Amino acid sequence: MQRALRPVLICLAVAAPAVIVRLVGVHIPAPLALVLFGAAVVGASFMLAWAAEAAEHDISGGLAIAILAVIVVLPEYAVDLYFAYTAGSNPAHVAYAAANMTGSNRLLLGVGWAVVVIVALAVASKRTGRPVRAVILDVGYRLELGFLLIASLLSLIIPITGEINLLLGVVLLALFVYYLVRVAQGEGDDDPQLIGPAARIGDLPAGQRRPLVIGLFVVAAGLILFCAEPFANGLVETGSVLGIDQFLLVQWLAPLASEAPELIVAVIFAVRGKAGPAIGMLISAKVNQWTLLVGSLPIAYLAGGGSTALPMDGRQIEEFLLTAAQTLLGIAALLDLKFSRWLAWTLLGLFAVQFVVPGTEGRLILAAVYAAMAIGAMVYNRRQLLPTLTAPFRRHAVITASDTERTRQLTSR
Repeated sequence: MQRALRPVLICLAVAAPAVIVRLVGVHIPAPLALVLFGAAVVGASFMLAWAAEAAEHDISGGLAIAILAVIVVLPEYAVDLYFAYTAGSNPAHVAYAAANMTGSNRLLLGVGWAVVVIVALAVASKRTGRPVRAVILDVGYRLELGFLLIASLLSLIIPITGEINLLLGVVLLALFVYYLVRVAQGEGDDDPQLIGPAARIGDLPAGQRRPLVIGLFVVAAGLILFCAEPFANGLVETGSVLGIDQFLLVQWLAPLASEAPELIVAVIFAVRGKAGPAIGMLISAKVNQWTLLVGSLPIAYLAGGGSTALPMDGRQIEEFLLTAAQTLLGIAALLDLKFSRWLAWTLLGLFAVQFVVPGTEGRLILAAVYAAMAIGAMVYNRRQLLPTLTAPFRRHAVITASDTERTRQLTSR
């Protein structure tokens, strides 16, 4: 028990200064507030990730999926929902309402997907003594890709209309619920493969593990909700103090804090030769972001005193367009369930390019590049497009001719 608690106590120690500062009501400079409350969010994110993984020992089926999906995404959604809620009474926050969403989405795909595959292929090549050029995904992942494709196509309505309408939000939330139902119908994992602190917590006797997991959920969620407001305000105020683009701080710094545990776990899985589950976890995270998060934004805006549609300014429209185009490229290239080395480096390279060519013109050009490559990949993988689109509505996984041929080639090696 003591060994399992050690990393938890470290996270609590990291979060303690932020809690004390807010409870006492001491005013501190914005950059320091950003560091203190950001550290608390990171610590709470790690605790949530460990608790969610360890809970797989005790919760199975649809209940586990529903609970864990909502809890694990809390860190990355807290800032966005705070800005969307306050935008109802403070129009200045409209500009930041979807910033964290677009940043976390592009970070997850452009860095997360890419790095996991690059690491996995390097490990596999070293182990086999010959170059391994692609990660082959199980046919079951066509379900997640189908949901992600549908959500991404629906998201194109946002840059076209210049707003996130409440009706679109309800549709995306309904799609998320349906996603949970469909995933729950799959076979569960009776022996979850955990690593690090999550494994140590999971190995505890049930009488110790269950109260600890529940306690971690409650404490970590409480910390995130307690620190979301000062962390979000610290992002904006720090930009003003240091002369840094406030939108960029909201868009990239907050996702780095909230996505860290998930990305670290995925990379560790890749190092251990479990690239398929690592990519599957990140694809599932993308589905959650495009459905649960985007769908929640107009509801938060309405609850905060806004109208039935969250307006997007010019920059946010460009960011949504760029994010949707990047996502469509990732999906289109994975239609054949093969994540190639070239795709990983392409996604990583294009992600880096956005910082070299900032501004409206740069974003639009990059979005056009993503879109052109996505169309090319869809044409190349056109035989898998319909099976992927219909996968969410089929009871069993769709096996295409290319899937059968790829399996034959792999088993004959």
